[in-house]
Amino acid sequence: MSYLAFEKSKLINLEQSLFKEILRTNRAGSYSSSSIVGCHTRKYHGLLVCPIPAFDMTRHVLVSSIDASIVQHEKEFNLGIRKYHASHYEPKGHKYIRELDFDIIPRKLYRVGGVILSVEEVLVAKEEQVLVRYTLLEGHSKTTLKLKPFLANRSVHELTCQNLHANTKYQKIQNGISIQMYPTLPRLSIQLSKENEFVAVPDWFRGIEYFKEEKRGYDFKEDLYVPGYFEVEIKTGESVIVSASTKEQKSGGFKAKFNKEVKSRIPRDGMYNNLLNAASQFFVHKGKATTMVAGYHWYKKRLRDTLISAPLLTEALDDAALFNKVLASAAKEIKDILHEKTSSTIKEVDTPLWFFWTLQQCWGTSCLKDCWKQYKDVLISIIEAYKSNRYSNVGMHSNGLLYAHDEQQPLTWMNGVCDGKPVTPRNGMCVEVNALWYNALCLTIELANTSNDHHLVAELEPLAQQIKESFIATFWYDEEKYLYDYVDGKTKDMSIRPNQVFTTAFEYSPLSNEQKKHVIDITKSQLITPKGLRTLSPQDPKYKGITDGFANIRELGIHQGAVWPWLASFYAEGYLKLHKEGGVSHIKRLADNFEDEMVNHCVGTLSEYYDGNPPHMGKGAISMAWNVAGVLKILKLIEKYS
Repeated sequence: MSYLAFEKSKLINLEQSLFKEILRTNRAGSYSSSSIVGCHTRKYHGLLVCPIPAFDMTRHVLVSSIDASIVQHEKEFNLGIRKYHASHYEPKGHKYIRELDFDIIPRKLYRVGGVILSVEEVLVAKEEQVLVRYTLLEGHSKTTLKLKPFLANRSVHELTCQNLHANTKYQKIQNGISIQMYPTLPRLSIQLSKENEFVAVPDWFRGIEYFKEEKRGYDFKEDLYVPGYFEVEIKTGESVIVSASTKEQKSGGFKAKFNKEVKSRIPRDGMYNNLLNAASQFFVHKGKATTMVAGYHWYKKRLRDTLISAPLLTEALDDAALFNKVLASAAKEIKDILHEKTSSTIKEVDTPLWFFWTLQQCWGTSCLKDCWKQYKDVLISIIEAYKSNRYSNVGMHSNGLLYAHDEQQPLTWMNGVCDGKPVTPRNGMCVEVNALWYNALCLTIELANTSNDHHLVAELEPLAQQIKESFIATFWYDEEKYLYDYVDGKTKDMSIRPNQVFTTAFEYSPLSNEQKKHVIDITKSQLITPKGLRTLSPQDPKYKGITDGFANIRELGIHQGAVWPWLASFYAEGYLKLHKEGGVSHIKRLADNFEDEMVNHCVGTLSEYYDGNPPHMGKGAISMAWNVAGVLKILKLIEKYS
């Protein structure tokens, strides 16, 4: 059996199968996603979901799904499935599924009487095209395949309903049809790999429900348009491929294109290769620009996530050129932030400082000396922006530490907002921000020394030394032997949070080894879980062990107890720096815990965050870049210290 496989019993049980999802991307911003049985449970699900330039590259669900029906002896068996009111599912095609495996790409086997049909899907790399291959493995009588496309043509953040604005006229093209329902959206071409008959039966299917949206407190009902259906005969051993694309294709090339795409995929034969597969899905190549999305389904690019994820993902993919492209794009974005003259505030105090850490992860053909030549002006601009107190909400205190204060928006990665106010405001001097600040100055001094820039070294060394002393004096809670989370005047936040663990992993840290050990110990005893680090100790009265419900309720918990896997990589690095080879067994057990997640929530990847309480269910976005990067980093550390 394949590493990733689901048997009939787990597929026909909707209470299990509807909570497991599949994600495929084209590495250019488009994706295809659904539950493992093909029943959409989110408004974000769709067979072909593409970014639209006219809408600021917001993704749109163009094709929701294609229902396949097997016709034999004038009897029709529909393999599709959709949810309607009162938990009514129609059709109930999931009952025909016998197996789902992921050797390379997802493959479902359906059995209807004496018919066995294989269904496989791929997204064409860097094209807005999805290919679905139907192969008749067994069929003892004349068999007809009936294919019915369901069209949405709307933003992933919205739902559609039957309306008079939709243009339902279609045009005949090679082995298919093309249709443009709205003038602002692209024309959609649906074609088959062989001659077929298209039967026009225009209709709206009304009242389709997405229960995960209902659970999250959003609108959850919509209508989908069906222009008709395709009929094609299929013989035993024959494959028929259907293509949905934003441009007309040459149908004679579908089979070759499908096989080429399969050959280019990473085999999903273990956790590591599944994470590699997931890693490649976050990179978006559009023209000459290469960027990253933070996660799926709803995230676009986020600079902080890119800086933390890119070096680890590209190293795992062994692609230094990709790292350099993303780094150049990130540097440009930082320049734009720093040179923004119309704003007197900065939205994220820590993000520019992560750029220094990102450079420290240079590997392969990249090296720090080359990066210094290329990005010296960016590094110095960041330091000067903070030193000169350019921003009204962020500045350097007289003790050298960075101070941030904003009542309207959270300035650190703990950015949950409820009723228009930060859930964890953390106004003042934050522990991880100043750990990043110290690391940034020390790295700049190191690089300036390599280029004999003695003036810059002389300018920054006294400040770095002042920060080191101020950091200990400000943050070290000597009585309990850990670091305050933030300090604001006389207010010293004693919450036990994971933000202090960065000081144990960074190359330059103001802490002694003894202090690092205390931080690691309290993290291990109160924050570590099988899925990463909690954002707050369970012993804290503010702790929320379950993150569920409507948006405001979820926001209250995502940084008050929810678990984030990416944080575990910094814990692992700090732990192994202290314990060396003797700490490998503990970190390996931590890494092994993620094996179960390969078949939970979204197959082969890691969710945005997890409940703080067991069984630590995955929540939020179904695939998150920095979490995949974090676990790949842990696996790399285990290899290094073994």
